[in-house]
Amino acid sequence: MNSQTLQPFGIKSQPVNFRALPPLSLYIHIPWCVRKCPYCDFNSHEAPGTIPDREYVEALLRDLDSALPLIWGRKVYSIFIGGGTPSLLSGEALSYLLAQVRMRLPLAHEAEITLEANPGTVEADKFAAFSDAGVNRLSLGIQSFNDVHLQALGRIHSSGEAKRAIDVAQAYFDNINLDLMYALPGQSLEEAMLDVQTAQSFAPQHLSCYHLTLEPNTLFAHHPPQLPDDDASSEMQAGIETLMAANGYEHYETSAFSQPGKHARHNLNYWQFGDYLGIGAGAHSKLSFHDKVIRQARHKQPKAYIDGVAQGRQMQSEQVLDKDDLAFEFMMNALRLNGGFEEALFQERTSLPLLLIRHELELAEQKGLLVREAGRIAPTELGRRFLNDLLQVFIAAEN
Repeated sequence: MNSQTLQPFGIKSQPVNFRALPPLSLYIHIPWCVRKCPYCDFNSHEAPGTIPDREYVEALLRDLDSALPLIWGRKVYSIFIGGGTPSLLSGEALSYLLAQVRMRLPLAHEAEITLEANPGTVEADKFAAFSDAGVNRLSLGIQSFNDVHLQALGRIHSSGEAKRAIDVAQAYFDNINLDLMYALPGQSLEEAMLDVQTAQSFAPQHLSCYHLTLEPNTLFAHHPPQLPDDDASSEMQAGIETLMAANGYEHYETSAFSQPGKHARHNLNYWQFGDYLGIGAGAHSKLSFHDKVIRQARHKQPKAYIDGVAQGRQMQSEQVLDKDDLAFEFMMNALRLNGGFEEALFQERTSLPLLLIRHELELAEQKGLLVREAGRIAPTELGRRFLNDLLQVFIAAEN
């Protein structure tokens, strides 16, 4: 997703000219959670008791209705319902939401529909209803199977609840992702590996392993815990990659591993610089037209968003990307893929010639961070280890 600050309406843009528009996905944001985790920098807000799910769903649908002219006639290939904790929605509310989305948008055959869920008992009881509503991929925020580490992360579930939630989920879904984190406060290499081994014992189709980072404006940033040093965390990362490969998982993106054929299609669309419409509090969109690419951001606070939708003013900001933005943002996303990308994809998704970044490509090659061969551009092992350094090369293309 975009890491740049959105600019006000009307920013000057240089023209582009697309021959064909990229694939389109839909992102739906549910902003509430039971408790804000100290490491979380996502747009999430502690729920005041029960959430106003019916009112919020109606706001989502009005938001979607207002956006339809921007995507009219385009097929949607994936839907991702993220948060927050989307599993706080009732099964009835989610069923109504997805039914109404289908009435408004042409979904591709067998479109991937993902819902994020937390492994508390209440959410697990809803899994049957979520499956009946049309969700065909579940992403469970496990983070760790160690109760001490779960407590340090501020999670509200236990290791036992996480394992039971996976068991219940597997009764209703045949495509499951488990989120894990490593380099946790006080975590040893053995504990990090045990978390991954435990996750693999359930044979999930997809596993995401994120290095814990101290993000700005989080409780951990203001009160930093003692984390493993760089050498220890690198050893954890290497051990995780080796273990995943030994068990037949493909390491296809910086933090993502999957069984063959089970890549996260929605996330792949982000990384390949596809289009996405985001609805909901704080949701972002990236939409292409024949002559421009725009980014949008909705109001973050749930009440401001709901009130804004009612008044036709749900948009907090909008930006038309210029050619330098397009070049950098493409590379920022595509170089997360370990296999890189076909050279032709750069022009297809940005409408710009690859020659525009020739100097930066050559510099990255000279540094040993990137390789170009057989019409494909990919990060080297060194480039994957030092992805920020690789991307820094392309920041020069913006300036």
